Amino acid sequence: MRHFHRTSLAPETVLASADRFFAALGLTPGAVNARSRSFSGALGALTLSVKMEGGHYTCVDAHTDQVGESRLDKNVKRFFNVVHRTADPRHTIEAGY
Repeated sequence: MRHFHRTSLAPETVLASADRFFAALGLTPGAVNARSRSFSGALGALTLSVKMEGGHYTCVDAHTDQVGESRLDKNVKRFFNVVHRTADPRHTIEAGY
C-alpha cells in the first residue's frame, strides 16, 4: 500500500523520527540515503521517502509490501501521527465518528 503525509517539518527531522520509530518496532534498516529509508522485518518491508514541496512542506511517502490494512500499514499511520504531533504538540488524536 502507499501512504503519504504532508508536514511543515524539515526532511531530516522526519527521517530521524522514522529511524527511531521503526527501530522500536523491530524493523531492520536497509538502504539509507539523504532522502529515503527502507526497513524490513516480521511485519513486512517499508520504503519511506521525503521530498520538499514548494519550499514550505515536506511530503512523506511510504510504500509497504502489504495488501489491505496490515499491521505495518497501521504503524505507518501511527508514525504519521507522531510526525503531526512533533509539528504541532497541541494536536490530539480523536475518533473520526
